[in-house]
Amino acid sequence: MSGRGTASAPTLPRSRRVRTRREREELHGRLLVAPTLVVVGAVVLFPFLAVFVLSLQDMRLIDIRGFSPADLEVTLDNFARVLSSAGFWAAARTTLVYAAVTTVGSLLAGLVLALALRRPFAGRGAVRGLLLVPYVLPVVAATTIWSTLLNPQYGAVNEIGQRFLGWSAPINFLTTHGIDIAGIPVPVALSVVILFEIWKSFPLAFLFITARLQAVPRDLEEAAVVDGASPTQVFRHVLLPQLAGVLALLALLRFIWSFQNFTDIWLLTGGAGGTEVVAVRVYEELVTRANIGTASALGVLMTLALAGLLVLYLRMVRKGRV
Repeated sequence: MSGRGTASAPTLPRSRRVRTRREREELHGRLLVAPTLVVVGAVVLFPFLAVFVLSLQDMRLIDIRGFSPADLEVTLDNFARVLSSAGFWAAARTTLVYAAVTTVGSLLAGLVLALALRRPFAGRGAVRGLLLVPYVLPVVAATTIWSTLLNPQYGAVNEIGQRFLGWSAPINFLTTHGIDIAGIPVPVALSVVILFEIWKSFPLAFLFITARLQAVPRDLEEAAVVDGASPTQVFRHVLLPQLAGVLALLALLRFIWSFQNFTDIWLLTGGAGGTEVVAVRVYEELVTRANIGTASALGVLMTLALAGLLVLYLRMVRKGRV
């Protein structure tokens, strides 16, 4: 007995913990979302991080080819230069006015037309289809049409004004900063780009509001009419509460899109006539002055200005209001 070794007990394999159904669903969901997160990180987060890093560098556009991580030198001079530069705060005010007025104008136009076309009539489908033309029209074609109509030499608007409205001379709508009408200064070029943006963007508001109106129960309106409510009261107390969520979402998104809009303004006026917004200044800093540091700093400031609105949008989504 003493010469025999005691046999050791066999080691049992450790059993793996079985995932619950909820854990499996969460794992599958994360795996399905992972490709989207990778794409978003590659096309959104990484470029923004690169812009943020460049905003902290004293760098010209020609220096970017030889730039390497070893050359990083953090400085806030670009932000100080941007905030103290001539015309920045004027461009910021112009951007706020442009974004606010176009947001209100496009929502009002979409709301009025959605209410006007709510009742069936002959040809309503064709009218609704025609209202979508400004939105689906390529922006280059749209700006070309407007530039041609407003041309001071051969444009139809100036021709009508001189022939029927008593204009003494043609008006260059796309470069004139402002004129006095009955003693009131009117920003001409800025008004044109605002009207263009309203005309180009109101179909989206029209579509959203029309879709929401179709979901409003008819019983509510009929009950209000039976109780003696006027059309104005029906709109204020019945329809408007039903449209509050979609109007808030449209106002938020429209303001964000207008705040960072560049293409429409650049193609129409090139930033002339008091239409220089912050997005135009970013382009001029990058292309005209070839200063990638200040251009990146302007881009970061625009992002910070919109961060609050993005947080508000996410809160609305989280609470189920949109």
